[in-house]
Amino acid sequence: MRDFSAEAMGLVIREHRQAQSPPMTQETLAERAEYGKGGAVSVSRIERGLMSPGDHRLAAIALALRLTPAQLVQEAVDRTASLARQRGERPAKLRDQVAETKRRHAEIAEKVGERTKITQEHGEAFNQVHDVARDDFFLRFVRVAETIGGAPGPEKPAEGEIESTGEIPAAIRVEAMSAGIANAIRGAAAGGAAGVAVGGAAAYGAFTAAALFGTASTGAAISTLSGVAATNATLALLGGGTLAAGGAGMAGGILLLTGMVAAPAAALAAAGFYVLRKRRTKKEEERLRAEVETAETALAQSQRGFDTLIDVLDRATATMDYVSVHGTHALDKWTAGLPPEPRTWESLGPDGQARYKEFLTMTGCLLAVGSINVSALLTAEPETLRAMDKAVDETLRYADRTIKSIV
Repeated sequence: MRDFSAEAMGLVIREHRQAQSPPMTQETLAERAEYGKGGAVSVSRIERGLMSPGDHRLAAIALALRLTPAQLVQEAVDRTASLARQRGERPAKLRDQVAETKRRHAEIAEKVGERTKITQEHGEAFNQVHDVARDDFFLRFVRVAETIGGAPGPEKPAEGEIESTGEIPAAIRVEAMSAGIANAIRGAAAGGAAGVAVGGAAAYGAFTAAALFGTASTGAAISTLSGVAATNATLALLGGGTLAAGGAGMAGGILLLTGMVAAPAAALAAAGFYVLRKRRTKKEEERLRAEVETAETALAQSQRGFDTLIDVLDRATATMDYVSVHGTHALDKWTAGLPPEPRTWESLGPDGQARYKEFLTMTGCLLAVGSINVSALLTAEPETLRAMDKAVDETLRYADRTIKSIV
């Protein structure tokens, strides 16, 4: 787990940015750290201690500030300790204690509100591009695939090939999901209930449910295939509840903010009565201070999960956006060159068959990204979060690299 606070990291980054000659603007830092559109807003939020950059983004920020990631982290660790010492020094007078506690109460309330806002913004951005990728690529491919008779399922990757990548869980998970989608396509083509005729999210839910909970062409359960060489945390990430139910994707449940603000919000509510009073006794001040410290602790404990959540949503959004632009263009070109219906697998020819398999792999990648259980990141214990973070990073890297190698 990180040994620095978001507040400390934000202060260190801001000081180094302003110490550049000439002073660097937030817009410039965002550009050099390879943030996308609106990156200055992200930098501002980092400097205000509302969120911390993920490891790969932290490295880019350090480079832009002419530091190493290790130097930036060490300064943040030292600043965290310094801030803790300052907060441990209580004012002597009750009046000053009251003023300090009120200030800390207001700061926590602001952070809780900002976290909610940030999560909603990133969740909505993901859902928007996810729905475009779903409708313009995933379901369009399925619709065309249903017209091809005799199409085989994807081949399971060879053990030697998987071992050489060092990414067994992600590779097998994608292939297993692709196999499930292929089976659903064949079932729909034969008159099953999973066809896209019902349209939109319901059709998507039917196909993703088949991929997550169905069986591969070998007869082995998809859940079994996706669990090979994977940790329990990796298995938990498959989730899929919102997708299988035809929902909006992995961001569908995060707006509940379970675990992220519940504890600090409850503490703030308990303390609110005393904050509103113009005068309070020493005993009331002690109680309020304890409630505020509980809220601060809860906020700090959930910081890494929150930071991971935002990082995952950013990266997943970029992947979905790439598919919605480049994937749909490639699909247009492929469908334009297909023979007229009724089509057979043989009528596609070698190039058309190869493209079909590649698009099937892309659907598996989309499902692997879309079914990441981001809500679990908010409530995971430190050890579990580390394992989940590693598994999520692997899935996002594998999916992004695979998709970009295809289109």
